[in-house]
Amino acid sequence: MYAAEAEYLAAGGPGEASFDLLAPFFAPDVELHQADALPYGGIWRGHKGMAQFFLMMGEVWESFDMVEQEFLATGETAVVLTQVRARARATGRELSFPILQAITVKDGQITEVRPFYWDTRAIADACAVPKPAA
Repeated sequence: MYAAEAEYLAAGGPGEASFDLLAPFFAPDVELHQADALPYGGIWRGHKGMAQFFLMMGEVWESFDMVEQEFLATGETAVVLTQVRARARATGRELSFPILQAITVKDGQITEVRPFYWDTRAIADACAVPKPAA
């Protein structure tokens, strides 16, 4: 799936490349749980929800590179520690941060993804356009 995601991003990513590159890796009823504090927070359901999530990520991030990954799999659960380097589109700020994802796989497809962030506030702050002083 991560190789397909890299291919998807290389093909232009959200709004340019087809989600069909990623769809085979996700169950039709997949659920992605993102921290509410993030600009793309909430629960994204199904292939349509995943496609919308990737569009939202494209709106928020100018670049989002998975620099380093460690994988641990046990049965239907995989845990992936990813070091991310990203640049926020709204502010141009660059961040480096870890994400730990708990991924559930059934019948060869991802049914649930739960990412955990160390500091959602730093990520949300980097993505927010400052409000003018009153």
